[in-house]
Amino acid sequence: MATSIVMPQMGYDMQEGTVLKWHKKEGDEVARGDIIAEIETDKATVEYEAFTSGVLRKIIAVEGVVIPVGDLIAVIGTADEDLPDDLMGSSSATPQPASAPAPAAQATATADAPETAPTADGEVRASPIARRLARERGIELAKIPGTGPGGRIVEEDVNNYQQPAPAPAVDGAAPLQDERVELSRMRKTIAKVTSDSKRDAPHFYVTAEIDMTKAMDLRREINDNIGSQARVSVNDLIIKASAISLGRYPKFNASFRGDYLQMNGSINIGIAIALEAGLMVPGINGCGSKSLLEIAAASTDLITRANSGALRNEEYSGTTFSISNLGMFDVESFVAIIYPPHAAVVAVGTVKEQPVARDGQVVLAQIMKATLSVDHRVADGAEAAQFLMEVKNLLENPISLVI
Repeated sequence: MATSIVMPQMGYDMQEGTVLKWHKKEGDEVARGDIIAEIETDKATVEYEAFTSGVLRKIIAVEGVVIPVGDLIAVIGTADEDLPDDLMGSSSATPQPASAPAPAAQATATADAPETAPTADGEVRASPIARRLARERGIELAKIPGTGPGGRIVEEDVNNYQQPAPAPAVDGAAPLQDERVELSRMRKTIAKVTSDSKRDAPHFYVTAEIDMTKAMDLRREINDNIGSQARVSVNDLIIKASAISLGRYPKFNASFRGDYLQMNGSINIGIAIALEAGLMVPGINGCGSKSLLEIAAASTDLITRANSGALRNEEYSGTTFSISNLGMFDVESFVAIIYPPHAAVVAVGTVKEQPVARDGQVVLAQIMKATLSVDHRVADGAEAAQFLMEVKNLLENPISLVI
């Protein structure tokens, strides 16, 4: 029986997406789990896996065209079955281009930045993701040499382009000027998600100081003995401690649904990753059953693929809790906005050596501050304190993270 493949909703706030590339062509065999397309959302490029097996009978969505969530993009069926007429017509009758046409090329090119010739209608040829990257970085498309088919500008061309250095400022002052800077799709989405979260979810915050001395010693010992495997980071320790704590306090792994709580059976922890275009929160699924080393390998792989635009749908849309870490920027503490539809997020700062009192003596310890942001519709202050104290206890007695 023929199966409709529609534009998936990869994230609760996603409204439209763009097929950047089809990895299968009409008539190809498709197995469940095969990557059939790359889909660009307002936050990332995601590899889309087939959820059924068969033959790719019809491709509806044209590469580079914006399609609303839920609209037909392809049909998978058997090789010889007749396809119903309602599966062969796309509900997106008048799709819109993925981005507005770029300005026409300037009449002359600079000596150190050869320009790409425009088409007959004045539009510079570029892939949707190349247009987005150029717009976010303030680069004029017409000045980027295209290496794609027919001189088309592709993502790699934008990444490799070096903008001319700005003129030196007079007397060392920054050359500020009034200008209008358009927001990227990702930045618009971040603005909407954070505004909606702060408006709809009544946030409250609980902060604790965590003695990471033993955890840092354990991390060092593990990394000294694992050879070529993915090295354990401070964030991996926090993920593991959070996963164990969520198993013991499942309310913080839930979502508020108006008149009930949706309790999630899988612990899928999202990691806030800062990309050049903005922030995204892809996740490691099944953290409750993963060892510390498995979490370390998964987080390394996730961050690498997030930066290269190769995430999978379930990593992008199925998270149940999130962690935001600014320790690498030497930030001591901060509070994070809850990522909908999560019930909570933990924000952690840098691990810093500082004096503490122990048994009447002043000693040096590795201290980290963690702040839990909680949706008050889901949990109360005492429950939040118990959850955070569980995370604290696990990190201060880290042997429990590896047994």
